[in-house]
Amino acid sequence: MTVLGLGHKYLLQQFESKLDSQELQFIHKEPENPGSIELKTVCDGTTNEEVLAVLINRMYFLQSKFPCRENAIVITKLEESLMWLNKRTADRIMRGVAGKQIK
Repeated sequence: MTVLGLGHKYLLQQFESKLDSQELQFIHKEPENPGSIELKTVCDGTTNEEVLAVLINRMYFLQSKFPCRENAIVITKLEESLMWLNKRTADRIMRGVAGKQIK
């Protein structure tokens, strides 16, 4: 993995063809104006939740082919991570601070 844009853009190395890579772009938001709490999208991309959903799907697939305790634990931890991110989002929506630079 190479960081192309801290927190937002990554270059992921292919497993077998080490010379090839894939770019992973997360959504990038910044304040609309200096000092503003309202955020605007600077560059569209995916979310942590979407990447976790992909990983969960892949681990279920691998578990169906090569079942083991470790895969089951990974699935549990990934699902737990996704649950906590979704809880954070729901809490921010309930507090009216979703899409704003406020804790």
